[in-house]
Amino acid sequence: MTNKEVQARHAELCRQLHHHSHRYHALDAPEISDAEYDQLLQELLEIEKKHPSLIVPQSPSQRVGAQPQTGFKQIVHRRPMLSLENAFNAEDLREFDTRIKRLLASDEPIAYLCEMKLDGVAIELVYRDGLLQHASTRGDGEVGEDVSANARTIGAIPLQLKPDAPPLLEVRGEVYMELAPFRQLNTQRREEGEKTFANPRNATAGSLRQLDPRITARRPLTISCYGLGEIEAEQPPTTQLEMLQKLHAWGLRVNLETLFLAEDIEAVITRYQKLQTERDNLPFEIDGLVVKVNSFALQQELGEKSRTPRWAIACKFPPRQEQTVLESVRFQVGRTGAITPVANLRPVNVSGVTVSSASLHNWDEIARLGIRVGDTVIVERAGDVIPDIVKVLIEKRTGAEQPIPEPTSCPACGSTVAREEGEVVPRCQGLSCSARLKEALKHFASRGAMDIEGLGDRFIDQLLQLKLVTNVADLYHLTREDFFQMERMGEVLADKLLAAIAASRQRPLERLLFGLGIRHVGAHLAKVLSRRFGSLDNLCLATFEQLLETHEIGPQVAASLLRFFADELNLEVLRQLQASGVHPEASAAPQGVHLAGKVFVFTGKLERFSRSEGEELVEQQGGRASGSVSKKTDYLVAGPGAGSKLAKAEQLGVKILSEEEFLNLLHDQTTGE
Repeated sequence: MTNKEVQARHAELCRQLHHHSHRYHALDAPEISDAEYDQLLQELLEIEKKHPSLIVPQSPSQRVGAQPQTGFKQIVHRRPMLSLENAFNAEDLREFDTRIKRLLASDEPIAYLCEMKLDGVAIELVYRDGLLQHASTRGDGEVGEDVSANARTIGAIPLQLKPDAPPLLEVRGEVYMELAPFRQLNTQRREEGEKTFANPRNATAGSLRQLDPRITARRPLTISCYGLGEIEAEQPPTTQLEMLQKLHAWGLRVNLETLFLAEDIEAVITRYQKLQTERDNLPFEIDGLVVKVNSFALQQELGEKSRTPRWAIACKFPPRQEQTVLESVRFQVGRTGAITPVANLRPVNVSGVTVSSASLHNWDEIARLGIRVGDTVIVERAGDVIPDIVKVLIEKRTGAEQPIPEPTSCPACGSTVAREEGEVVPRCQGLSCSARLKEALKHFASRGAMDIEGLGDRFIDQLLQLKLVTNVADLYHLTREDFFQMERMGEVLADKLLAAIAASRQRPLERLLFGLGIRHVGAHLAKVLSRRFGSLDNLCLATFEQLLETHEIGPQVAASLLRFFADELNLEVLRQLQASGVHPEASAAPQGVHLAGKVFVFTGKLERFSRSEGEELVEQQGGRASGSVSKKTDYLVAGPGAGSKLAKAEQLGVKILSEEEFLNLLHDQTTGE
């Protein structure tokens, strides 16, 4: 290339790298994979190596990360949080070792500490006198974001160190999610109609940088510490390994079992190659091996460049991506009826594993990718249960590709499918859906619903295996002979289960409504609907306007009820229930009127009674229990650990009662004192 072409390419690489760095660090919305980013950066470094005059302060090669996002206070690191140079193979590692020996003017073997390169978010924890003072992200290496409130919600981060910890300790670590809880989080988000995370790293970044720490607290984050900033200690550690052992002894989380002390670079290479074969069996995602000169004295002698230390390198694994064809799409139905699309792929080997399917997540993701059946795609083995499609190769289209429409009926049972406003997945509305049946039976029999004592997972599994039930109404047709087909079932236990099923016929209407699992209708709204309409028949015939006239019923709940009762398969199950002797009536009217017109909200960990018991006491006296605090709330009953509801009640001037004060109020009202 001519000088002009080199300059133009350098400028274009800088533009792309700045753009992708901002998307990744500031927006948590990367557009390319790590491997693609590394290729761009490597090309830039090669150009600057050959043309040093192109190196300027604003070049991506001179930066560690991106500017902190607004919304968080900024914290200046006492010592810069540097990033690492990359290696990609054994020859790169040998070249690194040669460079180290040249700088040290020695041919003696160098001892290296090998650490797994966790795929998470770098963080700095600052402890003074053993107490966590603050936590911050890497940011641009010099200045990071203050995420102290979020870090305090992570159980693996100690708020107080052991007594022998130094008076000042700045610790660097990687916050990450292990694969099992990450998969569970994604499953939960799918079922709730929320967008899933592409991989554990993205989930971690999004969780750690939440402006609301309560959201972070619900995410399964952990940490592994790997380095130091400043330290004030009488006997500071002298090697990388000793430092990590001391951090562990002081109470910090370090993955000591994953460390490997190599006697020379060939041992490092052996470890790197072995780790590639083991990575798929690890409980967390790694994308390489970090190699550090073990001796702190040698580290100090080697020093640092503007962007990276000379004594460490990250040897990346080959990307786990391959090219294949999307041959068809199948639909999976989750326990709440959520329907998710899964791509059937032409089988392809991705880093040693044959991949034949990949998650498409939802139709918003399908639209974002612009993907069609027949497309040539890039598939990546990420941290989820099955791989992801990360890119569509539009240039390989032939014109025969077909769109992927949303289903209009459930692929498992044929019932109505609906996608509510604001949700990313459509849902089956059918009570008899085979894909939902186990969870539907468990919920129907639960204590808060029809309360069929003894009918738990073990027996429900056997009922399904023996094909004795196809919907909740079939429970009322079971006989002793049916139960005798089950393992470890005797006459006494069979009779107990039959008696519990028979007794459930007498449950009030609100219990049945809750047990049916109608979307958005919990125990409280079931009670509201029961008292408003009085019978199942009346509720089935209610119009949208009549539902909206009911206190606490909004458009979303009303629409969900109409969809449920419009489904012929659901109505058939209700007819079967009635034919089986299930004729629920609304609960009796309140026993008193002493709290008539008063609205109560319960929050915190109640110790003298449960929340449902408290709500029942209020309703028995003509009052009303609500799940949220508003201007209409008269009393908030707060137990230990009360949070946002208590804060809102204080802001609105709502009268706040302890449990004892609440019970005294009930006593005073009922006795007339």
